[in-house]
Amino acid sequence: MTLYDMMINTLEQSGLLALWEGLSPWLALDERQLIFVFATPVFIAVTVWEYRRIRHDPSRMNVSEAVRNFALGAGYQTTELLFAGLIAFPVYALCYHFRLFDLELTWLTGLLTFIGVEFCFYWQHRAGHRVRWFWSAHVVHHSSERMNFSTAMRQNATNIFNGMWIFYLPLALIGFNPVWIGVAYALSLVYQFFIHTTLVDKLPRPIEWIFNTPSHHRVHHGRNPGYIDRNYGGVLIIWDRLFGTFVAEDEQAPPEYGITTPVPSNNLLVLWTHEYRDMFRDMARPGPWKERLRHLWKPPEWQREAGSR
Repeated sequence: MTLYDMMINTLEQSGLLALWEGLSPWLALDERQLIFVFATPVFIAVTVWEYRRIRHDPSRMNVSEAVRNFALGAGYQTTELLFAGLIAFPVYALCYHFRLFDLELTWLTGLLTFIGVEFCFYWQHRAGHRVRWFWSAHVVHHSSERMNFSTAMRQNATNIFNGMWIFYLPLALIGFNPVWIGVAYALSLVYQFFIHTTLVDKLPRPIEWIFNTPSHHRVHHGRNPGYIDRNYGGVLIIWDRLFGTFVAEDEQAPPEYGITTPVPSNNLLVLWTHEYRDMFRDMARPGPWKERLRHLWKPPEWQREAGSR
């Protein structure tokens, strides 16, 4: 028996391999997390490069906030890695079991998977702004008053529990494999990291017309009245053009970043949960339950009339 065989035998005797084989189906959807793991060093390197360019401008870069953004991103990746396979993947597997078509992975179906994920992302992102329950998780991404690469990492650890993954279930019902849906989604998020910057001006018109760009995404993060709830696309901006939510960046009205009501604390738990707290506080106000529950699906700015019964 070689030393290698001895090592394998020791591993097999530990029971770890059997445990991994039992867990791996539950973690299959997190193939996307592997993409994030490999991409994170690139994200850090690009953020450091950007920092060297804008470090003297406090309106664009704050080291403490950048570190906090990566901490928020780490919390998001941790909960996704631990719970996505347990919460979301069984539902995806059930939908895929009852799929309408058997679609083999080819270049064509791969392209259709990407387009389908982009279409679903648009509606998921739009709901993330216009449905308060979903906004309660998404708000952390918009609460920074600076726009730089670290802002892309500013995510909510509650995302997997919030349920925005349901928007991609129709793709599994059609017949697209959930693992490849997850991979396409992860690659879309990797692309979106690179559009969180002020260092790139407008790109050539054909690119700006089809793709989401730094210029388009700066609009999305603006709290200016004309910029709020615009440009929801992921990789593609064509859905915004089709559904009437596109606005071009106006050089005469540069975006003011952040949310209309700033977060009262930089504590990570407060950043993750403050909008949930405010939403449940609004629901606790006296009134019929059917009116109270409307806070869950109404837009974030919606409030019941005073004294409503």
